[in-house]
Amino acid sequence: MPVLRLAIALLFAAGVALDAQTPNFSGFWTLDREASDITPPAFSGGRGGSSIDRLFITHAANDTLIIGAETNGLKAWSYTPGREGTIPVGRETTMRAVSRWEGGRLVAEGARGDMKIRGYGGDILAEVRRITDRPVTTIINTHTHWDHSGANTEFPDTIDFVTHENTAAHMASADCDDGAGFEGGSIKNCEAFTGAGRRYLPKVTFENRTSLFSGPDQIDLHYFGRGHTDGDTWVVFRAARAAHAGDMMARKGLPFIDADNTNGSATEFGATLRRAIDTLGGDVDTIIPGHADDPLAWDDLVDYAGFYGDLLAHAQEGAAAGRSVAETVAAYSVPDEYGDFQAPANRVESIVRLVYEGR
Repeated sequence: MPVLRLAIALLFAAGVALDAQTPNFSGFWTLDREASDITPPAFSGGRGGSSIDRLFITHAANDTLIIGAETNGLKAWSYTPGREGTIPVGRETTMRAVSRWEGGRLVAEGARGDMKIRGYGGDILAEVRRITDRPVTTIINTHTHWDHSGANTEFPDTIDFVTHENTAAHMASADCDDGAGFEGGSIKNCEAFTGAGRRYLPKVTFENRTSLFSGPDQIDLHYFGRGHTDGDTWVVFRAARAAHAGDMMARKGLPFIDADNTNGSATEFGATLRRAIDTLGGDVDTIIPGHADDPLAWDDLVDYAGFYGDLLAHAQEGAAAGRSVAETVAAYSVPDEYGDFQAPANRVESIVRLVYEGR
């Protein structure tokens, strides 16, 4: 298995010589890209995404380095030579690695197979801190997919993780070889919850409905049936009259339906949307989508159900008429009334195919 190598050249701007074993220093230093096999460079620039060449480094006790990006003081990593730790590789990935001194250079090496997606725990917490300094006590995973549960392990294991019972089963699954997730990992992110990672599994689950907290802080959790997966949680913030739809409404466009790995259903997706609308109507004004930057209006959810229902009916009619998947896909067009919804060809084909298969 190839070894990836991260090197931080400790080349102080003033040209101060470094001790060959455990240099004692602080200040701005330079990331040695040439000495690293990792591209993009291991440290990258926070919200803006720009690469970082200069790092602020302090030498703490016991030979540990504390490293933070010059342009983003919220990001920091510690390295203790000789100990295994988690290092960032680009903006999206981490790698388990062992660091050591080579003269005045800190080197961290690990196998590509030890790489995993870097969640956004730090970024999420930074946003929370803009509002309150109170501790985070509860995290709701709307479903199991790696882009919705990948940050669990970046929070304290004292947090109550809450999911639907089917999602909890996927997260705890031993079948993590689907290869449909980030860089060939499991789309269920279940490998993150093995071994010591099991302490980040949900501590609270529910079947159809439950509530957290009380008064103006009350949050209602609903499960309306199969759709994107078989464990999609709708999160209703009662006082705010807002609902987080997870990936049951990721954006104003056709959904990805994970029938292969998490028992999602194209044939039931529309009925699940209708149950959500029937149950939440009158109590919710704002929809928080799973993958869009801006919140949506309640009417957008209603239109979304109609948009999806139109494609579902089109696919069912094509199957009943004996047309091929390709013929039914070619004959589909977005109705004018749903013109602001996106229907990528690959999503149309995937949904039509699942409907033909009865899934």
